[in-house]
Amino acid sequence: MNVSHASVHPVEDLPTTDGGVGIGGGNNNNNEVPRVRMKDIQGMPGTAGGLALRICQFVSAVMGLCIMATTSDFPSVTAFCYLVAATGLQSVWSISQAIIDIYALLVRRSLQNYRVVSLFAIGDGITSTLTFAAACASAGITVLIDNDLNSCAHNHCLQFETATAMAFISWFTTLPSFLLNFWSLASR
Repeated sequence: MNVSHASVHPVEDLPTTDGGVGIGGGNNNNNEVPRVRMKDIQGMPGTAGGLALRICQFVSAVMGLCIMATTSDFPSVTAFCYLVAATGLQSVWSISQAIIDIYALLVRRSLQNYRVVSLFAIGDGITSTLTFAAACASAGITVLIDNDLNSCAHNHCLQFETATAMAFISWFTTLPSFLLNFWSLASR
C-alpha cells in the first residue's frame, strides 16, 4: 500500500529591515540575523568547529611539509616528493578554507549553500585522498629504510617518520570535514 506522508518544510522568517513600527505600536527593530541555525553542525563550513578542523589540518600539513623539506635527501625518493606536494596542496586548501570560515563567522553568514558545500566536499575529498596516499607511500618507504634495509644511520629516519605522522594527522583531520560536507549534500 503506497501512502504518501505529509512533510513539513520550515520556512525561515526573515527579519524586517525597514525599522518600522511593529505589531502593537511598539518599535520592532529586529535586524539581528540568527547566528546558528538548526543545520549548522559544528565541523561544517562557517562554524567554529569547522574553523578548528581547518586550522588543525593546516598546522599538521605545514609541519609535515617543513620537516620533510628540511631533509637533504628527500628528493631522491619519489614517495617523499609526493608527500611534499600533497601536504603543500593540503596546506593551501586548508588555509583558504580557514579564511572563508573566519569571514563567515565574522559576518555571521551561513555557508550552507548547495554549490559551496559541493565545492568543499569535492575539494576535501581530493585533498584527503592525495594526503592519505602520500602518507601511506611515505610510511612504506620509511619502514623499508628503517626495518628492511637497516640504513637509518645514513638517512634522516626520524624526520621521515615525523613528516609521515604529520601527514596522517592532516588526513585524519580532513576526513571529518569531508564526511560532514558529503553528509550535508546527501541529506538535502
